[in-house]
Amino acid sequence: MRVNEIFYSLQGEGPWIGLPSIFIRLGGCVEPYCSWCDTKYAWYDYRDISLNEIMATLKEFPCKRVVITGGEPFVQWNSGLSRLHEMLLALGYKLQYETSGKIDFTSCRNALIVCSPKYIEGKWVIERQNIERADVFKFIAHNDEDLFRIERFVEENKIDKERVYIMPEGADREKQIENMPRVFNFCRNKGFRMTPRLHILAFGPKRGV
Repeated sequence: MRVNEIFYSLQGEGPWIGLPSIFIRLGGCVEPYCSWCDTKYAWYDYRDISLNEIMATLKEFPCKRVVITGGEPFVQWNSGLSRLHEMLLALGYKLQYETSGKIDFTSCRNALIVCSPKYIEGKWVIERQNIERADVFKFIAHNDEDLFRIERFVEENKIDKERVYIMPEGADREKQIENMPRVFNFCRNKGFRMTPRLHILAFGPKRGV
């Protein structure tokens, strides 16, 4: 499989926030790309690793919780990821996927699916069938326009507000803190969940933490 990095950390955002987790960042993504992506390095920077090598690496960490992210992880569903998925479940790992929803993931079972739809070139880019299959939705907000779009998306797709997490945009500590009050007030007033990005608050843009 095409793997960018494997590391052990705390989940910094979303429903598993604060929990020790092993991260498998897979290489590759799918167009249209997000110009603001803070993991662009995963689009092209990766190496081919066998499933056995991946499993051996995971055993080095004192944890049975795995977050599979990218790039876009489901690019590789039919070229190794589905087999890795079954191998991990068979060994008792709990799985979370972080996905944009650009690729159909409705065949993925027994995992927590965290979907982060992206608004690109005037529209939300997501496979419609993924909306019901996702367990939770996670959005990044930079300004009031972002928050308005998020609220409209949730309303139009009849998504339960308890399934929605909103993060203040910020690839560095200062920018995230700057955007926090706006997101905090919006979530309080509208009934959504707010999630920070703990790894950014603690270490800034440093990788592998």
